[in-house]
Amino acid sequence: MAFRSSSRAPVASALILCFCTLLLLGVHGGSSRLYIVYLGDVKHGHPNDVIASHHDILSNVLGSKEESLASMIHNYKHGFSGFAAMLTEDQAKQLAEFPEVISVQPSETYTTATTRSWDFLGLDYQMPNGLLHKSNYGEDIIIGVIDTGIWPESRSFSAKGYGPVPSRWKGTCQVGQGWDRNNCSRKIVGARFYTAGVDEEILKAEYLSPRDYDGHGTHTASTAAGSVVEAASFHGLAAGVARGGAPRARIAVYKSLWATAGGGAVGSTATVLAAIDDAIHDGVDVLSLSLIILEENSFGALHAVQKGITVVYAAGNFGPTPQLVRNTAPWVITVAASKIDRSFPIVITLGNKNQIVGQSLYYEGKNSSGSSFRLLADGGLCTADALNGTDVRGQIVLCVSFMVSPLELFAVALKNVLDAGGSGLIFVQHSMDILDLTANCKGIACVLVDFATWSQISKYMLDTSSPVAKIEPARTVTGEEAMVPKVAAFSSRGPSIEYPEFIKPDIAAPGANILAAKRDSYAVLSGTSMATPHVAGIVALLKALHPDWSPAAIKSAIITTASVTDGRGMPIMAQGLSRKIADPFDYGGGHINPNAAAEPGLIYDIDPNDYNHFFGCTIKTTVSCNTSSVPGYLLNLPSISVPNLRYPITISRTVTNVGEVNAVYHAEIQGPPGVKVQVEPSILMFNAANKVITFHVKLSPMWRLQGDYTFGSLTWHNEQKTVRIPMAARITIHDFYADVA
Repeated sequence: MAFRSSSRAPVASALILCFCTLLLLGVHGGSSRLYIVYLGDVKHGHPNDVIASHHDILSNVLGSKEESLASMIHNYKHGFSGFAAMLTEDQAKQLAEFPEVISVQPSETYTTATTRSWDFLGLDYQMPNGLLHKSNYGEDIIIGVIDTGIWPESRSFSAKGYGPVPSRWKGTCQVGQGWDRNNCSRKIVGARFYTAGVDEEILKAEYLSPRDYDGHGTHTASTAAGSVVEAASFHGLAAGVARGGAPRARIAVYKSLWATAGGGAVGSTATVLAAIDDAIHDGVDVLSLSLIILEENSFGALHAVQKGITVVYAAGNFGPTPQLVRNTAPWVITVAASKIDRSFPIVITLGNKNQIVGQSLYYEGKNSSGSSFRLLADGGLCTADALNGTDVRGQIVLCVSFMVSPLELFAVALKNVLDAGGSGLIFVQHSMDILDLTANCKGIACVLVDFATWSQISKYMLDTSSPVAKIEPARTVTGEEAMVPKVAAFSSRGPSIEYPEFIKPDIAAPGANILAAKRDSYAVLSGTSMATPHVAGIVALLKALHPDWSPAAIKSAIITTASVTDGRGMPIMAQGLSRKIADPFDYGGGHINPNAAAEPGLIYDIDPNDYNHFFGCTIKTTVSCNTSSVPGYLLNLPSISVPNLRYPITISRTVTNVGEVNAVYHAEIQGPPGVKVQVEPSILMFNAANKVITFHVKLSPMWRLQGDYTFGSLTWHNEQKTVRIPMAARITIHDFYADVA
């Protein structure tokens, strides 16, 4: 299992979701490495008794209590039982044979994968009738942020006007380097940090405390629950009032990811599980994790959900390639990233007076002499070899990302242009919806353009003996002219490899070019890392408005009220190597609609203990489990996915009326092409005595073939409410069929 953060960082190697590289620890026969020993539910009343039971087990393998104490790195003793210990492979195998041990797995690496976005979502701070007002701005909901820490001095974490910390809070303020108890407040109610399994060289360059060296955790925390800050901007761009989705919510910090020298941040299975375990004990209401797990093993999140905590994860930044969505367990909310109606256009003026518009976060520094015409040079790929022997000193260099990921090439091209003395960079790429690449171009003008724009510039250069160009600083444009929202190109797509019976991601939320706090200022970042705290903030508002709702009910409200069209009724698009109409593997139920989620009409609820019945012994919380698991698509989720449809099947779903007591809903079916869909009953009638109704959906393949996924929906509606769930089905003949040709 490996964790990553989900924001975009300026260099391609730093995929904090961002975009991060995976570091796997090697296994050597006799050498020790960190293992996670999972024992399931807590079986002792006091944490000290839990710890003692861990040492009893480990001592049997290592030979003594002293050896056990030396090997033990961390005990999980609140939300679930287990421990992290340094073990050899043989010792790990011995432990796995103990009857009380559920699993023994190596600890692997996790990495980290605003002013406009909340207004775009309809959470207007001045709207008296919206979710923000009805929920009292998330007052006293506690959001746990598992990330790189926090910068407490940021204006976004001002505690001015807050009442006492909720009495149910049982957390602590862990002191450390650059952090004392005064850094916690009525806003930042608690803070912890975890180092197990993190390389010592990484820790030496970091704050050994909850303080955020990287900036990623500060950005995500302020997006979810930042206080209202006037006149925030990134060097004048994206200027406005910065705030979190639940600006009156409290923040609990769990620093589990640590900044690396090359950019980005890393943690381990041990650090993240420790954070989840403590968060369960401390009393958080929501957990926001802008990181990814490359190998599914989400028992920690399952325990949190079973304790009533809604867990929100990033989908990952591996789009637009299909099948690479991560964090796909059905008990969590998995978030895709979208674009909003804000852009940062930048004007390139050619020597023939033609003006071409690209996009960038380029701004003029304090000592800048202003924009002027410079010679324009063709740098090709702008590799070191491509620029070798070419004098580009003082010139604007045109670089083209042919057959190479822009994420990989941009940093290389920028370095080579700077090394060669260039004064500007025009970088040609297919759309990636990532402008934070351009946030720090080391003092030169840089801009991103597409291939159509490149063609115009190239034609001008061929027709001119001494081509010149001028690059103006970026400006901020917002408004209804843009066709948004769109699923961002980098956002990971389904279907899930591990759990194809569940449509993943669940929902899309703003994640491209998001302004939020970073240290004492504000930065624009992109990634599903940025989308995740948007959903976490909305979950906090829903929890404040409906404190008795389960995590499944909150998830249902978000999915079933999501938008699949923009404000004009046009279908939401998905960016990629080619644009297309988005489908459930791009955005799950659609684009999040907070105000509609506040009053969904119907919900698809799940007893959190029911999850155990659907996975046999794949994911379990007790030693004894039911090996005859039920198909996952029978779980009462607000979606239907059948990955191997060969004959007619009938799937049951149960809805609970949370709207008007006397209500009638009618079914509207849009069946996946090639699949006949029937719903019985097709009319649901609710009253005071009949609040919960079960209906049945029959899916029948219309042909016998080895097909691909097709998509549809089932909508329950009346004059006031529309409750929609996505459907996906794949007609098949053969098992394990690789569609590669």
